[in-house]
Amino acid sequence: MPYSDSPSPVAPPPSSRLWTASTTGGVAVVIMLLLAAVRPDMAVWLLAGAALVAVVTWLGSRPIPASVVQDPDLADDDALTRRDNARLLDAVFEALDDPVMIVSGGEADDIAGRRIILANRAARDLLRIPREGGLLVSAMRDPGVLEAVDEALFGGMSRTTDYTAAGSRERHWKAWVRPLPGEPGGRPTAILGLRDETDVRRMELMRVDFLANASHELRTPLASLSGFIETLKGHARDDMVARDRFLDIMATQANRMTRLVADLLSLSRIELNEHIPPSGRLDVARAASDVVDAVSVLSQEKGVTLLLDTPPGEARITGDRDEIVQVIQNLTDNAIKYSPVGGVVELTIRTDLDADAAAAARLPGATRLSLLTPDRDPGTRYVAIAVRDHGPGMAREHLPRLTERFYRVEGQKSGDRPGTGLGLAIVKHIINRHRGGLVVESIPGEGSVLVAYFPQPQAVTVASSLPANAA
Repeated sequence: MPYSDSPSPVAPPPSSRLWTASTTGGVAVVIMLLLAAVRPDMAVWLLAGAALVAVVTWLGSRPIPASVVQDPDLADDDALTRRDNARLLDAVFEALDDPVMIVSGGEADDIAGRRIILANRAARDLLRIPREGGLLVSAMRDPGVLEAVDEALFGGMSRTTDYTAAGSRERHWKAWVRPLPGEPGGRPTAILGLRDETDVRRMELMRVDFLANASHELRTPLASLSGFIETLKGHARDDMVARDRFLDIMATQANRMTRLVADLLSLSRIELNEHIPPSGRLDVARAASDVVDAVSVLSQEKGVTLLLDTPPGEARITGDRDEIVQVIQNLTDNAIKYSPVGGVVELTIRTDLDADAAAAARLPGATRLSLLTPDRDPGTRYVAIAVRDHGPGMAREHLPRLTERFYRVEGQKSGDRPGTGLGLAIVKHIINRHRGGLVVESIPGEGSVLVAYFPQPQAVTVASSLPANAA
């Protein structure tokens, strides 16, 4: 049966204590008044005592406010609420996307005394530090950030500074530091947070680069078009032969501007997403076969033979298929353009290579340079695609600048279809987004080979190694 709070017939009512105290006090006052009447010599003392008893009785009989009474159940509820709030704050701290750390300091001149009291999950993933007790100087080596932390700890000042994370893919952060209130005489503490501004910086640089590059590269074809238009409006108005020749040149310049704008937009789009790893899967061998089919018309016009050498099975990687196709097509297109008539362009794909084998020399006696090197991971295996031409080759001094925007090797002819100078820049940024590498080898007068290699998925690497272990 449900519990019911009914009064007990034996227990005194809640007001019995107050009633007894009031009655006792009243009786004492009456007795003291009677004694004062009987003993006039002691009347003063008895009347004073009666007044004192009356005041004490009145104060004791006053009801106790409900707010003064401490309910044990409420105290337990408060303790539970405080524990729940602590867990909630910890969950919020861990869920923050931005890296946040609570830092304490010892002596002002003791750099090793800067300790990380608490670091959220984002900070631990970024800096590879434990949740508690790490050394700040080991996690953050940027002098500007360390100086800002010291000013917050020992000067009570809030600071904001820029921080750039090192690595093959540069990331920009805005570091902010705020002092925290502490106990007098205790170790000073501060909160340090990092806000990712890579996208903002990248968009600013893209805008500046795009305007500078576009204005520089478009100036020549626009000036050419303007000159031919003035000529056609002037003395060549009625010259049919000159008009047709000028119109052909104008069409060529317009096509060049179209390709240039398309490459600039493609490069800007790739740079915007360069720090975001791709998540798709593709077969590099099939992508290379599609590229060979796509450029077959161009190779036939130039009289160049394409040879594709693929390994048995699939050459799968994690990547964006359209971007990988663009890498293979740009490398193949360059090889065709710089190959002589009747030449051969060779595309070779190899799988399950370590980093050293993927970047190994393929052209004996050639000058070799790594244009892009991925982060070293001993367990990572790679798929490499090498594109070899038998054209004029390049001198040693040109190799470091091959992936610069609009860079062209002086004195080399690329046939009737000149490029925009952006092909290899696009290739480098795509490979960098895929955490791969790029190597160039060249011998003047004998040709060049460019090798792009991409990491294989871990599952593919393990699966491919099982037969060898089993054997």
